[in-house]
Amino acid sequence: MKKLATLTLALLLLVSAVPGRAAEGFQVIVNPGNPVSSLSRDLVSRIFLKKVVKWDSGLAAAPVDQDGSSPVRAAFSKAVHGKPASAVASYWQQQIFAGRDIPPAEKAGDAAVIAFVKNSPGAIGYISGVAPSEVKVVALQ
Repeated sequence: MKKLATLTLALLLLVSAVPGRAAEGFQVIVNPGNPVSSLSRDLVSRIFLKKVVKWDSGLAAAPVDQDGSSPVRAAFSKAVHGKPASAVASYWQQQIFAGRDIPPAEKAGDAAVIAFVKNSPGAIGYISGVAPSEVKVVALQ
């Protein structure tokens, strides 16, 4: 029993030590050419709401969301925007109706988000699984 408790504790410490791996169950990823290593949740939210449209380098930010019905999108919306995904969808409906902007591109699943981020220099996305070496995990503050 003691070994099981020790193993469980070690596993929890290992999972929490993975950069960008929030307790919410997602990782924020960027193109490997992006120099950022950590971002505030507020800045990530503003990038995904297109209130911030460029990185500090001047490169255009290209956020990519997961499919609207995915559990990882729900977790990301709650943790980063502080709102359910339905509230973020309502925000985008208002922006579209007012002719202000359109929402970020949507991709169906981690593999599609990874491919987009890997091939787009200003891209930022989030995934539920472990990030491959082709993209860079960003720590959330």
